[in-house]
Amino acid sequence: MQTNSILLENLSVEQLQKMIDTSIKNGIQNQQKEFQIKNEQEELLTREETCKFLKIDSSTLWAWTNKGKVLAHGIGARRYYKRSELLECLILLKK
Repeated sequence: MQTNSILLENLSVEQLQKMIDTSIKNGIQNQQKEFQIKNEQEELLTREETCKFLKIDSSTLWAWTNKGKVLAHGIGARRYYKRSELLECLILLKK
C-alpha cells in the first residue's frame, strides 16, 4: 500500500497556500472539463445539424428515423437529435 505524505516542517505559510491554491485550481479545471464534455454529449441537434454531423442527406436521416435506426425527439413539427444517442447508434464495422 502506497501512502503519500507531505512534510510541513520546511514549508512556509506562503508555500503551503500556493500548494493548496494550485491543487484547488487543478481540481476545478478538471471538473469544468468533465462538465463541458457531458454537456456536449447531451446537446440537441436540429435536422440540418444532424445531417452535417453524420455527413448524410436529409432523406437518409428521414429514412433512418422511420426505421428506428436513430431516435428523434420532437416539439410540435420540430425534430431534434441528441448527440450522445447518435454516437451510440454508430456500430463498429468488421473488415
